[in-house]
Amino acid sequence: MEADSPAGPGAPEPLAEGAAGDFSSLLRRIKGKLFTWNILKTIALGQMLSLCICGTAITSQYLAERYKVNTPMLQSFINYCLLFLIYTVMLAFRSGSDNLLVILKRKWWKYILLGLADVEANYVIVRAYQYTTLTSVQLLDCFGIPVLMALSWFILHARYRVIHFIAVAVCLLGVGTMVGADILAGREDNSGSDVLIGDILVLLGASLYAISNVCEEYIVKKLSRQEFLGMVGLFGTIISGIQLPAVRGICPVYVLPVQLHAIGD
Repeated sequence: MEADSPAGPGAPEPLAEGAAGDFSSLLRRIKGKLFTWNILKTIALGQMLSLCICGTAITSQYLAERYKVNTPMLQSFINYCLLFLIYTVMLAFRSGSDNLLVILKRKWWKYILLGLADVEANYVIVRAYQYTTLTSVQLLDCFGIPVLMALSWFILHARYRVIHFIAVAVCLLGVGTMVGADILAGREDNSGSDVLIGDILVLLGASLYAISNVCEEYIVKKLSRQEFLGMVGLFGTIISGIQLPAVRGICPVYVLPVQLHAIGD
């Protein structure tokens, strides 16, 4: 009797087992690269940050619509004061090149520009909630991604793949669509100009955020996280403190009647 030919019915089984083994090996390699402690920690911290940003957005929109309390600069001023009390004071007690005075002597003007960009980014974004919707602000805020990529290309010498540029094109298309939809929706209720102002403020704030984030990445990687937070806390407090009395929306004469009205409700 002749032996079974290798091309017989049982031949595909070793091939199938080999393909399954290769697939399992691929899954193990992907799992080993994706499910590491650093990546999981980054994802968790990113989600916590997203929740904080979402909370800020919702409360800002609620205060603007329900109680007519528009305090964009005051909200930023409190944050910068907290950074100042923790990280700037920490730099003041350091020695050597990490001391606050040494840093100010060498790079004071750079941190003034950084603080100005960060303060105004926070201000215009919170201000935008007075003119446009929460959804529009959150969606248009993604405009910072292409701006950040462009700045990273020239400043940080980052390089991107074709898929990144495709994603940026989709992002810009979505931004244009969202602005157009807001304008059309605003015309229906006679608030088109206010909505457009809000959208422009969001795009401006997203661009300033991109500048701040690129500078942040450079300082954190090349210098230290404490230096960035300390100097932003210092100049952010000074700049927002100077701008605070000049902004009509946070004057005590304006805020006090609103607070009394809220208590009465």
